[in-house]
Amino acid sequence: MAKPRSPKGRAQETARRLAAAYPGEARDLCELDHGNAFELLVATILSAQSTDANVNKVTPALFGRYPTPEALAAADPAELEVEIHATGFFRSKTKSLLGMATALVERYGGEVPHPIDDLVTLPGVGRKTANVVRSVALGEPGLPVDTHVGRLTRRLGLTSHDDPVKVEIQLCAMLPAREWGRFSLRLILHGRRVCVARRPRCGECCLSDFCPAAFSA
Repeated sequence: MAKPRSPKGRAQETARRLAAAYPGEARDLCELDHGNAFELLVATILSAQSTDANVNKVTPALFGRYPTPEALAAADPAELEVEIHATGFFRSKTKSLLGMATALVERYGGEVPHPIDDLVTLPGVGRKTANVVRSVALGEPGLPVDTHVGRLTRRLGLTSHDDPVKVEIQLCAMLPAREWGRFSLRLILHGRRVCVARRPRCGECCLSDFCPAAFSA
């Protein structure tokens, strides 16, 4: 098979190969434990500067105590700080969670909105978090760009941008909307397991035969 030469060709071949390496739908590929869109919104906010494993240790008790936006909005800040302390930056995250829950109750009737323009108005919610929730829990198109997605797409020559929004726009133009969320989540998994930041394991990588950066680190 001829190696893809254009960024779009590499993106499409990357999507095809990673789909074989990491099968499943977006919900299967997401490593944050959750039962609905609200829980995923909470978990994604908590995941900033933390690991999914750390967040997953905290959320069962957290969701049990605050199962709805109404319950979380009414939480005592000091008690919430204790609940989420292990995820780090617990004071700022407490402020974001309380603000987000209050906004859901006051503006959206306690429901997580679908439009990205609405999601990003919630405290603590940027485009990455909004796209995670849209693609995993709401069945909407969304391509989250985190540090793994940015690193891998630059190594693969799909983009030269560092700005996550510019990367998102470029990648979305290369793939069908139905693939965006799964593509991002598979890149994240591949970045954690194979194409790691400091010493990428190119010898184990299913993309190394056409990756411009393969074996150069």
